Amino acid sequence: MFIQTEATPNPATLKFLPGKPVMAEGTLDITTRDAAAASPLAERLFGVEGVSGVFFGSDFVTVTKNGGEWQHLKPAILGAIMEHYLSGQPLVRGAAPPQADGDEFYDAKDADTVAVIKELLETRIRPAVAGDGGDITFRGFTNGTVYLAMKGACSGCPSSTATLKHGIQNLLRHFLPEVQSVEAM
Repeated sequence: MFIQTEATPNPATLKFLPGKPVMAEGTLDITTRDAAAASPLAERLFGVEGVSGVFFGSDFVTVTKNGGEWQHLKPAILGAIMEHYLSGQPLVRGAAPPQADGDEFYDAKDADTVAVIKELLETRIRPAVAGDGGDITFRGFTNGTVYLAMKGACSGCPSSTATLKHGIQNLLRHFLPEVQSVEAM
């Protein structure tokens, strides 16, 4: 089994491509050792000293570190991913745990605007963000401000503010003049 590794814009996060599907649908962001109990692979990864977060996408796993150097962590992470796929265990035990994003918020009169925001996120923004090992989801819209949740490599990334303000905000403003700003939650 050959697992490719890619750098992400976040120096604390690496993207691992096992060459096999990871999540059949959706994404899963695991940010604590306790939450990792829902996934045999996440448990293995959190067992590596210095790992502080695991994010599963459609065909990739991003791992965030809170200590150590990648040159020392990478072999153990690659081994954990390989062990998982060779074991035949499922990615998650039972159904995937619900993501703790909370409810979306927006005024009913803004439903059409929110529908366009969500479509732009799905078709233009999320695929690009996934290419960097992360995900971004709609959280709310109020008074001209779009609120988004950043996950995986995007969470805590030094360039995430630039991505939000110059990339996503400009794109949404282009299609929706009522959008005034974009904020991370």
